[in-house]
Amino acid sequence: MGSRMGAKNPREPLSRDRALAAAIALVDTEGLAALTMRRLAAELGVEAMSLYYHLPGKEGLLDGLVETVIAEIETAAGHTEATTADGDWRTRLGQRFLAARTVMLRHPWAPGLLSSRPNVPVGVYTYYDAIIATLLDGGFSYRIAHRALHAFGSLALGFAQEVFRPASAGGETDVESAEAELAAMAEALPHLTAMVAAEVHDAADPTLGWCDSQVEFEFTLDLLFDGLERTRG
Repeated sequence: MGSRMGAKNPREPLSRDRALAAAIALVDTEGLAALTMRRLAAELGVEAMSLYYHLPGKEGLLDGLVETVIAEIETAAGHTEATTADGDWRTRLGQRFLAARTVMLRHPWAPGLLSSRPNVPVGVYTYYDAIIATLLDGGFSYRIAHRALHAFGSLALGFAQEVFRPASAGGETDVESAEAELAAMAEALPHLTAMVAAEVHDAADPTLGWCDSQVEFEFTLDLLFDGLERTRG
């Protein structure tokens, strides 16, 4: 495993983009816990110290992963914008958010990592600027656009920020542990326990977490879009 990527392109010069592409492939396959500078160097067939020229340590590597995912989202959103340019604001935003979600579904570790990073990539600002532009084109004011961004939250980036997250920032929820904790408090929390029991096993659709199924994602978007439409009236 460690020599696979290096053997594939043994003479390809090391670059930041090449290192990040290898890191993304590794994390997609094995999760964030598998990612170290030493492991990544082995995948690339280079010395670990040579990575530091392109990526300043593990924190720089994690920031690079987030930047790469945001760039993928921007590209996906750009494609949908080209195909929905003549649509109304709701269609354009809906397709943009769903395009972002396809990226997050490819990288299910990304929501947790994005939520935990102290630095916001520049691409996030340009992405949200385009959302504001779509709302303005749809007849909304800057005030309503600002409120809409708060309401959209992480949905605009293709995932729902979970209310209950017993897991670490890696993004995966330990459902069994969470159920055990709730079972111990079932008498004190009857409604929460019943809701979780009913919902947590309903994972037939693509999901990014315990409280983030595709059905819930689209349901929430519809609620928000309906509410925004009423503000125009």
